Amino acid sequence: MRILLTNDDGIRAPGLIALHDALHETLADRLETVFVVAPLTVQSATSHGVTFHEPLMTRTVRASETVEGIAVDGRPADCTKLALTELWPRRFGPGTRPDLVVSGMNMGSNAGINIIYSGTVAAAIESAFIGVPSIAVSQHLHKGTPDFRVGAHHAAGAIARLLDAGTLGEHECLNMNIPRCEAEDPSHADPLEIVVCPMNTHGHINNYEQRTSPAGESYYWSTGDGMSFRKADRGSDVEHLLERRITLTPLQYDLTDKAALETWRCRLAGG
Repeated sequence: MRILLTNDDGIRAPGLIALHDALHETLADRLETVFVVAPLTVQSATSHGVTFHEPLMTRTVRASETVEGIAVDGRPADCTKLALTELWPRRFGPGTRPDLVVSGMNMGSNAGINIIYSGTVAAAIESAFIGVPSIAVSQHLHKGTPDFRVGAHHAAGAIARLLDAGTLGEHECLNMNIPRCEAEDPSHADPLEIVVCPMNTHGHINNYEQRTSPAGESYYWSTGDGMSFRKADRGSDVEHLLERRITLTPLQYDLTDKAALETWRCRLAGG
């Protein structure tokens, strides 16, 4: 198996490094390569933005003792597009593609409507749109010190279970959230249940702190934690994640409201 690994926290992010190493450990018997192409700098919450009017500069970066990859001075979706159309074929041969794109492991959950804002998820969706199955992986952060090594161990194990369960379709995209794993919590390495569930669709409780610049101008700083929702539906990814379960949500990039198609046809036809 050949995997393209990307993220939105940047090529030196501890979550990416931990997941890279965990994939090698967990999938050792079937893994051929993990090719890293990730943003040069942090691109959190950039959603599905792409670059058109500026060059995408690239450089080889040694992110850790075990991770060397190509850093792209662009956004997560840029990384996927560039990797699948240019960088991967140049490295592995014309016409070749990875078997799977993994985006993450993000430092912070991407549950509920955070999916819409997430650069991590956007990189995965871009892959599925192009025709390579993908999995977005994020780790919930709480008040303690995050243990990305253990979180990545849970994530790689869950990915192995998904691969054992069947082949992902070429346009398939899955969003995975790993519960908080904290260094001071001795139970953080306990086995975790995987649940397939829908995303929570309630908005954030938005809070902003008003401040004053040295020039006397007012500005606002977001003080939300990303997991404060107006409501968390029973059975949604937010509820399961907070109860320390691995959540798995199948995603699609077709935003058409199919149920409303006929309604609008009738309205415009005067019916």
